[in-house]
Amino acid sequence: MFRQTKSALQKLRYLSFNGQQHTWRLKSTSARERALQYQPGQKIHGFTVKEVVAVPDLFLTAVKLTHDKTGAQYLHAARDDSNNLFSVQFRTTPMDSTGVPHILEHTVLCGSEKYPCRDPFFKMLNRSLSTFMNAFTASDYTMYPFSTQNGKDFQNLLSVYLDAVFFPCLREQDFWQEGWRLENEDPTDPNSPLVFKGVVFNEMKGAFSDNERLYAQHLQNKLYPNHTYSVVSGGEPLAIPDLTWEQLKQFHATHYHPSNARFFTYGDLPLEPHLKQIQEEALSKFDRINPKTEVPSQPRWTSPKEDHVTCSPDPLAPDPNKQNTVCVSYLLGDITDAFEGLTLSLLSSLMISGPNSPFYKSLIEPKLGTDFSSVVGYDGSTKEASFSIGLQGVDEEDIERVKQIISQTIDKIIDRFKKCRKTNKTLYENTHRLTLSMSPEESYLEKQAKAEEEKLQKKIEVLSDSDRKQIYEKGLDLLAAQSQTQDVSCLPALKVSDIEPTIPITPVQISTAGGVPVQYCEQPTNGLVYFRALCNLNTLPEDLRVFVPLFCSVITKMGCGALDYRQQAQQMELRTGGMSVSTQVITDCNELDTYEQGILLSSSCLERNLPHMFQLWSDIFISPHFDDEERLRVLVMQSAQELANGIAYSGHLYAMTRAGRHLTPAGDLQETFGGMEQVTFMKRTAAMADLSQIIRTLPRIKIHLFNPDNMRCAINSTPEKVSDAAAHLEGFIKDVAKNRKERKPVRPNIIEVNGPRRKLISEPTFHPCPMKTFFQMPFPVNFVSESIRTVPFSHKDYASLCILARMMTAKFLHGEIREKGGAYGGGAKIGGGLFTFYSYRDPNTVQTLSAFGNGIDWAKSGKFTQQDIDEAKLSVFSAVDSPVAPADKGMGQFLSGVTDEMKQSHRQRLFAVDHKNLVDVAERYLSAGQKTCGVVILGPENDVIKKDPSWIIK
Repeated sequence: MFRQTKSALQKLRYLSFNGQQHTWRLKSTSARERALQYQPGQKIHGFTVKEVVAVPDLFLTAVKLTHDKTGAQYLHAARDDSNNLFSVQFRTTPMDSTGVPHILEHTVLCGSEKYPCRDPFFKMLNRSLSTFMNAFTASDYTMYPFSTQNGKDFQNLLSVYLDAVFFPCLREQDFWQEGWRLENEDPTDPNSPLVFKGVVFNEMKGAFSDNERLYAQHLQNKLYPNHTYSVVSGGEPLAIPDLTWEQLKQFHATHYHPSNARFFTYGDLPLEPHLKQIQEEALSKFDRINPKTEVPSQPRWTSPKEDHVTCSPDPLAPDPNKQNTVCVSYLLGDITDAFEGLTLSLLSSLMISGPNSPFYKSLIEPKLGTDFSSVVGYDGSTKEASFSIGLQGVDEEDIERVKQIISQTIDKIIDRFKKCRKTNKTLYENTHRLTLSMSPEESYLEKQAKAEEEKLQKKIEVLSDSDRKQIYEKGLDLLAAQSQTQDVSCLPALKVSDIEPTIPITPVQISTAGGVPVQYCEQPTNGLVYFRALCNLNTLPEDLRVFVPLFCSVITKMGCGALDYRQQAQQMELRTGGMSVSTQVITDCNELDTYEQGILLSSSCLERNLPHMFQLWSDIFISPHFDDEERLRVLVMQSAQELANGIAYSGHLYAMTRAGRHLTPAGDLQETFGGMEQVTFMKRTAAMADLSQIIRTLPRIKIHLFNPDNMRCAINSTPEKVSDAAAHLEGFIKDVAKNRKERKPVRPNIIEVNGPRRKLISEPTFHPCPMKTFFQMPFPVNFVSESIRTVPFSHKDYASLCILARMMTAKFLHGEIREKGGAYGGGAKIGGGLFTFYSYRDPNTVQTLSAFGNGIDWAKSGKFTQQDIDEAKLSVFSAVDSPVAPADKGMGQFLSGVTDEMKQSHRQRLFAVDHKNLVDVAERYLSAGQKTCGVVILGPENDVIKKDPSWIIK
């Protein structure tokens, strides 16, 4: 997986945060206390302890070690958290854009000396209880992390990961599959045309169909032109076919060595067994080398530079005539200067975050663009940091003006910080400054396709008849290998009996405040109070529903009470950890045609700030500001731009949402709130010259939503502060009681569940209908989905469908869609009563839809083993039992009404699923359900689809 550094770190931070739930039950000798006993100079299994540091703010002890023989470095974070994590990372510094580190990341996970079966990484997803497994390629490193709450599982995964990275097979077939290959379009037909195939090849074509991603890549390459940051570590699609198998193996030999490695572990498992296993299974077999992978400093420019790139036009952009991006980026100092990094990070936040910041005032509010550029602020993901500021959605005529405003704003800011000479030199006098603009080009996709065709023809024209025959034969060999049932007996695995039979109970107390139902959940929240409130939409007129997401996005950003929007933002930042409002559509756990529709209010604060947080909510409820059209236009443009940008990255989610639109009432509303319908609605809204209609509409929505009669609340806090939180909540409800007004539901069938205030919509006359929709998009790859109506959560067959979805993904769909088809990903999921197939960054459409159907036939045939079923159960339970942060404990019951007792019943049904159950549900629901399924494709122009009258073309 090609990811930027921040994404990977955010994963690690999230995993670390989850550990707070364990800190209040410290053992007699806690993990961090045990770690404090290590002494610098101490020898442990080939490692020497270098430093031991207690970090009380994070409830952990850090132990730094070095491997004596190879020089590998190791950091252990001992913390009383059962969710233990491991990661090994290598500095990977490519000097071309063939994507060698990215393709290598994929290929090392395809088999190793001890585990030679194909794809042990994906196989282990179904043979463990991992809470996280992945791999990431960044600009200058590659990392391999996993986490699990099971000690035996940790040892199993560690063994697989160590063997994968240090002793991979690196077979040529795996290189062809994961990287790139020339192959007949139909591998079984030697007369079909030769084309480029490969998982990474298609992944990166998809990645660069995202204009934000494309711009960020260009900016880095051009700001750091002298070394590894000047190339595309993930792989430039047209450069990937220049990589050879020999070059891949050589890159592994020079970069994947312990002397070039960094190890990290976290959690409550003891350190010594980790070190022993790593030493015995890997490091003892190597000697120290000088990997020579250091990244040199970028030579500084003596004068600023400007450059320009092009991209594909975005048909969903808020304003088709304003699709330019311009950004100024400054090269800063080395990221190992921690104080300077902290200073500049804080300065960056002050300059760009929120409506009170200088750049927000000078760039966003004049409406010169729709939003900040995709790269903005301080970035410490490279050896030398950078600071960037710019706009997207800019008119070509305004580009020079934007540049001037950026320069003028920098001047004003530096005047304020003129006493800080380092800051002055960092930005004001910095000559290593790049101004990069990007504009859409109508023929961009056509040129990209032409360039790929030219590359392909250059490869083909030098082929002899013997070469073509060999390509055909190799294609057949690869197809045969992909179709062969794998012997995975060499891989370690947990057993279903290793899974805990019962779930831990999360105690909650149900009470009321001012007549409003409240759920209290006492948790070790480390001094924070988490507040949620769900307000249902049952009285909201039908014509207002499409406006609800916009209402949610602006309601906390336009001012309230005596505060204008700048003052409101300042108070929210000073007094809370954030305040947000989002749409909620929750399918009932008992009936598919029954659901809850509402908006969710979420916020958190330190315990001492409770009165301030609830005062802000009171002001938002009682007197929100809606009449500032200029402010509203800024927010509308930002929201529309964000939605348009998200499709290239999350197209499969939009396809899945749309596919379920006509299958359940909840599916229809989800499409309205968060699907392609909402994207097009916001595009139309952003194009409106006069927003007075919107200004008149928002107060109408507020009257229906901010009604205490339609509310229920939840509080998560420490036991000591529950009573304080309850008192302040009571005051809040009392303050907003004036909003109470009896209103009749718009929908005719309202039923009440689990108490007098949880009101659900029932549509017993709803009839699902089939629909096939194609959205033509400026992408070189497709996002494909097919959805089938099945059963709700509490139904006896739901557990069988859960297991079936996981088993079909691992045992059939992965091979057909990714390995054979070359898509980056694909599989099946169940949720909201819908069984949904999907593919991601997929070069195929009809072939993938056939794979979905063939997957159903495969399930009906029963050609799977008990081992396959057990592996699917392990995979499902790893998700079911994944750690839950203290802030989110009890939220399943609050939002969906799923109690611990219901979860336990579902758990028992999962354990009980057998072969007969799986064949039965495949026949009864999936085979029959195809008659009324929803099918959606987002992708490039497709003549086959256009000629088929059964498709609706958007």
